[in-house]
Amino acid sequence: MAACQQQPSHPHSTAVPAKDSSVQNDIKPAESGYADVNGLKMYYEVYGSGKPLVLLHGSFMNIPMNWAKAIPVLAKDRKVIVAEMQGHGRTKDTDRKMSYESMADDVSALLKHLKADSADVLGYSMGGGIAFQFAVRHPEQLRRLVILSGTYAHNGWWPDVEASFAGMNAEMFKGSPIEKQYDSLGNDPARFPDYIKKVLSIDVQPYDWTKEVKNIKAPIFMAIGDADGVRYEHALELFRAKGGGKMGDMHGLPQSRLAILPGTTHIGMMVNTDLWIPMVKNFLDGDLNAPPPMF
Repeated sequence: MAACQQQPSHPHSTAVPAKDSSVQNDIKPAESGYADVNGLKMYYEVYGSGKPLVLLHGSFMNIPMNWAKAIPVLAKDRKVIVAEMQGHGRTKDTDRKMSYESMADDVSALLKHLKADSADVLGYSMGGGIAFQFAVRHPEQLRRLVILSGTYAHNGWWPDVEASFAGMNAEMFKGSPIEKQYDSLGNDPARFPDYIKKVLSIDVQPYDWTKEVKNIKAPIFMAIGDADGVRYEHALELFRAKGGGKMGDMHGLPQSRLAILPGTTHIGMMVNTDLWIPMVKNFLDGDLNAPPPMF
């Protein structure tokens, strides 16, 4: 899922997507281009230098729409790799069925193309589902995993959110930046309804990766908003499976982490970057085997 487009007047209607490859006028990618992966020509950009961090966007989004605020901060001390998934942004769609699994395989192939042996992976919303599948299908390429407002089972969404997917359609996006960026990138405007339907198809069908995700060996940091579309219990279930649910002063800290961000909606997760970026940097750069602080 992207950003809970349940109402025509969602916050994306006021956003202005960038038309070129740059995230902001004051920051340019060190590298950009297209990688031939699994029958796609996947568009990607690389910013900064250091340990690689892959950012995976939400549905209907592209690089600047999703990551304009985050890249300039994260790229100060990281090599930030961003890509546009199948049918999104500058990555043209093919006849291939859209699925979390196939998009996770695309990310794996992109890392090989960029000669990155492993990376930290951060996924937002739909990107969170892709990130979960990347961790399940390509564990040897993963160092640490960050999930922002993503789910590992279809019932991880609040029931009304999950029920809304079947009713979403292109008319809800009429005149929005999502439609405008689709048109501006050389796509056929007449096929916009088909594009919306195809992207939604990955959430209309039930899925449940609970068993596989609980067996992920890499440390996981999962963050949701307190007014998000993701159920608190869904995030808590995974955190408990990864060693949470105990008093750290008595039992030690688990390597995985959980955050519920205050005053944060699903879309707000990409607005309130000042809340989660410090937490993510601490998780990615910190010693996860350190003892809990004492008096």
